[in-house]
Amino acid sequence: MRKGLMAGADGATVSVDQVVEVAREAETAGFDSLWMANVFSLDAIMALATAGRETARIEVGTAVTPTYPRHPVAIAQQAKTAANMTGNRFVLGIGLSHKMVIEDMFGLSFAKPAKHMREYLEVLVPLLKGEVVDYDGEEYRVHATQISVDGVADVPLVIAALGPRMLQLAGEKTDGTSTWMVGPKTMEAHIAKTMNAAAETAGRPTPRIIGGFPVVLTGNADSVRESLAEPLAIYGQLPSYRDMLDREGVAHPQDLALVGDERALRESIARIEASGVTDFNAACIDAEPGARDRTVEFLASL
Repeated sequence: MRKGLMAGADGATVSVDQVVEVAREAETAGFDSLWMANVFSLDAIMALATAGRETARIEVGTAVTPTYPRHPVAIAQQAKTAANMTGNRFVLGIGLSHKMVIEDMFGLSFAKPAKHMREYLEVLVPLLKGEVVDYDGEEYRVHATQISVDGVADVPLVIAALGPRMLQLAGEKTDGTSTWMVGPKTMEAHIAKTMNAAAETAGRPTPRIIGGFPVVLTGNADSVRESLAEPLAIYGQLPSYRDMLDREGVAHPQDLALVGDERALRESIARIEASGVTDFNAACIDAEPGARDRTVEFLASL
């Protein structure tokens, strides 16, 4: 299982220079990858492309960038530019986001999310491969379009997939999934089982499963876990994440966080690897003084 870090998980990464600094730190410490969510701050693709250009080895990827506000032709162009800037070390992670963002905040329809993603992939996947697209759908009608960037033959693509239809799409058409707040029991019995079966049926390689988890190395597990309740509360309210918590049999998002001493974290990470996760994505939280730095140092030592 490869190991990566999530930029911005501590709430302090608010400039491109800081993303570059975290990327260099992760690369020096031996991490395989750096991931960044596209929220209401920096554009993750641009920030990671810059960070990748300032490093030599580490993979960089979005976890994830929402599809609805970005036409697939535009995001393909961005992704291939990022791949060129990073020496083909960029992974494009995309996702639907949530109704409260897409419909309530942006004013776009969230009526048929799975259909939207299928059409989006019908346009995006061939563009990332440098192929010409001729496609007629309900949302997208794209013709005689091709994105060619020197030195970039293809860009790895993963989607945020939690429900059965999205997992099937991930297995059939992409390189895998990027998840957040999914426990090991659900990861094995639902995420890996559904997506891997779809990939096998489609004759595709076993997909990547990039599993994101909040992580805190601490000797005060109970108080630290309780302190995570407020910042993680939204994940107990959004329907897709709520379903994952219910499948796992936990009441609150903080119950899925990896919190404890070195022995406890080793045991939790071993369970995650056994569940089928191929890429462990650690969101190291500065829940108490020094927590983020010592957690990164510990994970680097594994």
